[in-house]
This record gives sequence, C-alpha cells and structure tokens, in this order.
Amino acid sequence: MPLDFAIRPNRIPWPPLIYAGAIGLALALDRLYPQVSGAIGDDDGVWLLGVAVMAAGAAFDLSAMLAMWRHRANIMPHRAATALVTSGPFALSRNPIYLGNAIMLAGAAPTFGNFWFLALVPVVVALVTVLAIRREERHLATLFGGAWTAYAARTPRWFGRRAA
Repeated sequence: MPLDFAIRPNRIPWPPLIYAGAIGLALALDRLYPQVSGAIGDDDGVWLLGVAVMAAGAAFDLSAMLAMWRHRANIMPHRAATALVTSGPFALSRNPIYLGNAIMLAGAAPTFGNFWFLALVPVVVALVTVLAIRREERHLATLFGGAWTAYAARTPRWFGRRAA
C-alpha cells in the first residue's frame, strides 16, 4: 500500500482552516484587548497602507491561482497534485498562495485597526508549514522526483531570491 502522502498531501485542508481561524482569533482578541490595537493609529495613511498590502497579497495569490489553472494543476490542498508549477509567482515562492494569504493577513492589521492580525502572521506561517507544507513537499517529491528536487533547491519555501 502506498504512503498516504503519495496519494494526497493532507486529509484535511489545513491552510484555509488555519487562515480562517486566525481571522476569528484576531477579531476575538481585539474585542478582549482593544487597547493593544490602539497603537496602530487610525489615520488615512495607515488605512491606505493596509489596503495596499492586502491588495498586493491578493494579487500574488490570484496570480498563483491563475498559473495553476493554466497548468491544469489541482489547487485543493487536500487532493493530489496534478502538475508541478514552477513559473510565475512559483518562481519566487514554492507556496505563493499561502504567502499571498499571509500578506493579506498582515495588511488587515492597519486596514481594520486590529494589531492581532499582524501578531498572528508568524503563528499562521508556522502552523501552515508544519501542518500542510511539509506534507505537500513530501507528496510533490514522491510524484515529481528530480524535477521537484531541482525546483525546491532553487526556490525558497516562502519568499526570496532564486538561487544561482
């Protein structure tokens, strides 16, 4: 019998649940400790910065989804991969959808005047890495072998420059 991650990377679609949980937790924490968010400020410049950051995250996210669609790659994090996409935003990050979502979460802090969105970004990144990405990487390595290994060697997990 093949290893479970060879068939599909995850049984549960962790990333959307983690991001949704972080949004709910940020909203709850802001109700419990609103004074913490007061440090963000509420002027138009801060709000505009947050909107711009959220828009950048959404653009990165959508461009990754479009790249996957063009390659007929499965986008669901709990289903088997159907293609290895390495171009477009996938040349900058092996996980551009998760990165785009994390950027949007960070931008939500100044947009909504809620510091907790920003404070939860490192927690979300850690949870997504442990609960989803590591399994997805084993899944991709099993399916795509050397092509995955070469791609993983030149492209960072979250963000950065391509290796020479």
